[in-house]
Amino acid sequence: MSDPDSVDVQQIRDSHVLAAMSHPLRRRLLDLLKLDGPATASVLAERTTSAVGNISHHLKVLAAAGLVEEAPELARDRRERWWRRPSRGLSWSTSDFVGDPVGDAAEVVSLDRQASLSRSWLSDLETEPTHWRDAWFTNETWVRLSPAEVMELSSRILELFAEYTDRPTPDDDAERRPVFLFARGFPAQP
Repeated sequence: MSDPDSVDVQQIRDSHVLAAMSHPLRRRLLDLLKLDGPATASVLAERTTSAVGNISHHLKVLAAAGLVEEAPELARDRRERWWRRPSRGLSWSTSDFVGDPVGDAAEVVSLDRQASLSRSWLSDLETEPTHWRDAWFTNETWVRLSPAEVMELSSRILELFAEYTDRPTPDDDAERRPVFLFARGFPAQP
């Protein structure tokens, strides 16, 4: 297992940073930069079917929050601007934002995003090749845990995610597509 402290995750404790990343298009830009690496506003505009000016605005908001940075070494000339994520992951604790509406909004945006991506997959399921229909998974269960055990489980899940996130792409002919992974654990009643 990897050391949880070695996982490249930016801890967010400032509500301005959390607000910056809580916009749906900005979250999508962060996802694209994480998955595909550095890109220009033009490339990101094409991938999101948004206007270049709109993308540039959102990149500037993300940069002001420290969530993206310029990658000037990739530019072919002084007019070309490349952007990258300085860290692979983002994390925040709701306890850092108690009473702050930004914290609540960020959680709602995250949950909506997770539900939207799940619904999109399910609506396309019939048209997917059999090997992808057979490969996907969903899991849920009920357990009785202490807060310390929930935190331990979270760390173990993050370590497992990091194993797949940080590995080099194998040199084989297997078809690889972006796969969205998420996990949640919280107290509830059946």
